Amino acid sequence: MSHTNEVQANLKEFGANLRRARVARALTQEALSEKADLHIRVLQKMEAGESNILMTTLVRLQKALGCPWHELLAFPQPDKKNNLSPRHKK
Repeated sequence: MSHTNEVQANLKEFGANLRRARVARALTQEALSEKADLHIRVLQKMEAGESNILMTTLVRLQKALGCPWHELLAFPQPDKKNNLSPRHKK
């Protein structure tokens, strides 16, 4: 997987984690965007995996959701056979 594809996959996974955390707390996108002081379109793009975010935005989301970090940042483990990026392979 190329670096760009890996980043895109991580953004999609983060977006899915964010949506699951929001839905689990019975919050609408509008309610979470207000609690986190974000424009709703920004939140929508994050949930769709279309937007990279700043650490400060991540902190605001985590606090607004009141969730543990791992709930937002859980990503699938890489395949053990292919756990090195192409530039680190021999």
